[in-house]
Amino acid sequence: MLMAITAILVGLIVLVWSADRFVDGAAATATRLGLSPLLIGMLVIGFGTSAPELMVSALAAGQGNPGLALGNAYGSNITNIALIVGLVALMSPLAVHSQVVRRELPILAGVTLLSLWVLYDGAVSRLDALLMLGVLALVLAMSIVLSRRQSGDRAGRNHDALAADVGQRTGEETMSLTRGIVWTVIGLVMLIVSSRLLVWGAVWIAESLGVSDLVIGLTVVAIGTSLPELASSISAVRKNEHDLVLGNVVGSNLFNTLAVVGLAGVIHPIDVDPAVLARDWPVMAALTLALLVFGIGVKGAGRINRIEGGVLLASFIGYTAWLVSSVVVA
Repeated sequence: MLMAITAILVGLIVLVWSADRFVDGAAATATRLGLSPLLIGMLVIGFGTSAPELMVSALAAGQGNPGLALGNAYGSNITNIALIVGLVALMSPLAVHSQVVRRELPILAGVTLLSLWVLYDGAVSRLDALLMLGVLALVLAMSIVLSRRQSGDRAGRNHDALAADVGQRTGEETMSLTRGIVWTVIGLVMLIVSSRLLVWGAVWIAESLGVSDLVIGLTVVAIGTSLPELASSISAVRKNEHDLVLGNVVGSNLFNTLAVVGLAGVIHPIDVDPAVLARDWPVMAALTLALLVFGIGVKGAGRINRIEGGVLLASFIGYTAWLVSSVVVA
C-alpha cells in the first residue's frame, strides 16, 4: 500500500512537471515552424493542459481499466469548473469579456449533451469514440475559421491574445527549435512514465480497497491531472487575465469530453457504470450549465462573483463527500 501511495504521489509530481515541459517544447517548436499564434493558443490551452488526462486515460484503457479513463475525464471536468473556477473566483471575481469564450461556452454545453447520447446505451463503442474525435476535429476547424474571419475581439481578448499570453508563460519565444524539440520529446517520455506509475498505483489501491476504478478516477486521479489547469489559472488571475482562466477551463473540458474519452474508447470500448449516468454526468452537466449562465450573463456582461465562486466550490466539496460516502457505504 505504501508503495502504491508513493507511486501516485511521485507520478503526480512528475506528471505536472512533464506536462509543463511538453507544453513549453511543443509551443516553441510550433512557433519556430511558423504555425499561427491562433493554432498554437488553441493547442497549448486545449491539448497542452489536457495532456495528463489524455495520457493517463489512454494508458488506463490500454491496460484494461477503461472505467478509470472515463472517471478521469469527467472528474477532471467537474474539478475544473467547481474547484478551479470556484477557487479562482473567490480570489478575484471573474469578468468575461472575450467573444471567443462566449462562443465556446455553448459549444461545451452541446458537447456535454452529446456525451449523454453516447453514454445512454451503457457503453462507449469504438464507433462512438471515433464520432467524438470527429466532432473535436470539427470544433477545432470551426473555431479556427471563425476566429480568422473576425477582425478582432472588441474586448481585446481573442485566440491570438490567448496564444501570446501562453507564449509569455511558456517562454517559447526565446527557445530555439532544437531545444524545443528536445523538451517536447523529454516531456512526452516523462508523461508516459509518470502516467504508468500513477495508473499502477491507483489501480492497485482500488483493487486492494475494493473501490471501483471509476471512483479512483473521479477523485484522486482527476484532481491530480487537473493540477496544471489550477496552476495556470491562479497565475492568470494574478495577472488579471480573467478570460484566460475561462478559456483554459473551457478548452480543457472540450478536450476531456471529446479527445480523452474518444481516445480511450478507440483503444478499448468502455462499459459505462450506471453511476455515471445517475450521479457523475448530471453533476458535470449542471456545473457546465452554471458556467454557461455565469459566463454569458443574463443581463449585461458575464461575471462570476465571489458568491457564485463559493457555490461552485461548495458543489465540489459536496460532490466529493458524496463519492466518499458511497465508498464507505459500499
